[in-house]
This record gives sequence, C-alpha cells and structure tokens, in this order.
Amino acid sequence: MQDARVIVALDFDNIDTADQLVAQLDPSLCKLKVGKEMFTLFGPEFVKSLVKRGFDVFLDLKFHDIPNTVAKACKAAAEMGVWMVNVHASGGDEMMKAAKKAIAESSHPQTKLIAVTVLTSMNDEQLNKMVPNVTPAQQVEKLARLTAESGLDGVVCSAKEAVMLRGQHSDEFLLVTPGIRPAGSDVGDQKRVMTPVDAINAGVSYLVMGRPITQADKPLETLQAINHSINA
Repeated sequence: MQDARVIVALDFDNIDTADQLVAQLDPSLCKLKVGKEMFTLFGPEFVKSLVKRGFDVFLDLKFHDIPNTVAKACKAAAEMGVWMVNVHASGGDEMMKAAKKAIAESSHPQTKLIAVTVLTSMNDEQLNKMVPNVTPAQQVEKLARLTAESGLDGVVCSAKEAVMLRGQHSDEFLLVTPGIRPAGSDVGDQKRVMTPVDAINAGVSYLVMGRPITQADKPLETLQAINHSINA
C-alpha cells in the first residue's frame, strides 16, 4: 500500500467536531496531526483513540527543554503508539540525541523523531530580531545539519527550503512541511507557502495541511483530489 503523504492537521477546540471530521477520513489516505491546543484540551486518550482507529499520528508538541525532560516526554509520546513526534532543533544536539535514545528504549521504538528548524510563520524580519544577519534559509540549513548529525529522522521545514535540504541529505531524511496550500486558496497565517504538487517536486516527504481539508465542504473528496494531484 502506498504511504500516505498528506498529514491532516486537526486544529479543533471541540472534540465532537474533530471526531466528525476524522470519521470522514481514511487511514490509508492520510495521517493525522495533533498539536498543542488539542493535546492540552483532550489529552493522551484522544491521541490513543486516533491510533486505535488505525491512523498514523504525528504528535506535534515541539518539545524544547533540558535533555532529560525532553527525553522523558518523547518516550511517553512514543509509548502512546504515535507514528511521529517532534522537538525544536534549537534545543541542541545533546537534547536531540537524548530524545532519540529514549524513543529507541521505549515500548514503541519505531516512532519517528523529527526537529523543527524555523517556523513557517516566520519571515526574514522576524527571524532577524532573534538571530541577526541570518536568513531563514541559512538558519534552516544549519539546524537541519545539526538534526541529521544528532541521528534524527528528519526536520520540519518550509517547502521553500526543501530543494536545498534535499540536495544535502538523503531521501531517507524526512522533510515535513506545513504551509501547504492548494493553488488559489487562502494562505492564512503562513508566510512561506507552496502548492502540494510543487512541494512534492521539491523533495518534500510529507505535507501538513489543515484548513484546506478540514474546512472543506467535502473533506474526503478534497483529500482524494490532493492525493491524485501529487501521485499523478
């Protein structure tokens, strides 16, 4: 069976609304992402319920703390049975290595671990307020290299930087990209966006998509159309 390349972001504050959306989707056609809002509201049991329904779940909590704390959090996430979890690469190599080791020693060692480079909501001006005289592409390149050297499975990055990263890392190094919008759709709060087809052609491994699917009149049909476009 072909690996689903689309990760549907479940950004809801109502569990019934989320369940209604999930009921319309198919685990063979997409993976699901649970972020900070939903996890804080509904906790581990909601995540476990999605895993039980057969979905690969990306737990998008972006852990960033001292190595021991992040390692324990990542191990706890893996033991919920999630497909993937993430940390901030800016937490450093010791933190990332500790997290990777903790997952390997968990009851679900196949959980993938990726690192956030530069948030896709951030542009040059915003980044320069924190890291002067560095472009988003330069910061992404540096943090992706650190992530790979730390033994992680890949990074979260903008599709705009995917061509650069794919030229520097093997196909096994996952590039997971938010900010994906079908042509003609509203970009919302994302600054660095790309269409699904362009993202796949740029070397992206998985596409994170929220509102274009979750707020569509017919979410499954929209998902199927996106899958058709990227598989064509």
